[in-house]
Amino acid sequence: MADPVLYYKNITSTTTFLLDVMRELGIKQLVYSSTCAVYGNQEVLPITELSPPKPINPYGEAKLMAERVINAAMKADSSLQAIILRYFNVYGSDPQGRLGEWPRPELRHHSRISGACLDAAMGLVPSVTIKGTQHPTADGSCVRDYVHVSDLVEAHLRAMQHLDNPAPVLNIGSGHPVSVKQFVVEQAEARQGDYAEVWAKIDRIQEAFDWSPRYTDVVEGLRHAWQWRLRHPQGYEKHSDDSMADGHDIS
Repeated sequence: MADPVLYYKNITSTTTFLLDVMRELGIKQLVYSSTCAVYGNQEVLPITELSPPKPINPYGEAKLMAERVINAAMKADSSLQAIILRYFNVYGSDPQGRLGEWPRPELRHHSRISGACLDAAMGLVPSVTIKGTQHPTADGSCVRDYVHVSDLVEAHLRAMQHLDNPAPVLNIGSGHPVSVKQFVVEQAEARQGDYAEVWAKIDRIQEAFDWSPRYTDVVEGLRHAWQWRLRHPQGYEKHSDDSMADGHDIS
């Protein structure tokens, strides 16, 4: 990780700034995008909202600090309503083909695994490499919970309608674990800061919002993403091939 301090600047500091602006403008409602990275490695799975946060990388630590700032703000101002949504691994594209994932060139080497596989399938990169095959999981690769972007959007809409919900922290996932190795074959050494296995227990959001993921079949979600790529081979704009020449590293 080249510059871990950037995570704290871009996440924790900007969240604090956002709360300051909200206070100045009298805005009292917030739906905050957090991450399953706050949990780190957990011994008991699936992960619930009561699982102890144990982040193992700067991204998770910065998000957890931001959550604590939000909770402190709510304690100081009882009129402030906030819901924290802890995303698990988001993938897929709009099923109707209107929007899809197309990272900026400088971010392609940090692509989500689904996008990286699609890049390889389209010949934009020569390979996809799994970072880590010796994790304590069934096949040695990381296990993740993949939630379709359309389900995530629906969860946000429900959250906006339930800002008075007594459970301010909610997991957003599919509730189904999927191995990274199921996506790709070429492998390499594990990256520092990667947790071995993470997948969500989503009972709380199902009860609070009457929400359940619609797209729990990863193959279906990948099909949505692939259809969008086929219709938009240049994405939202034409990029230089030089930025995609070396392949993707994925954990």
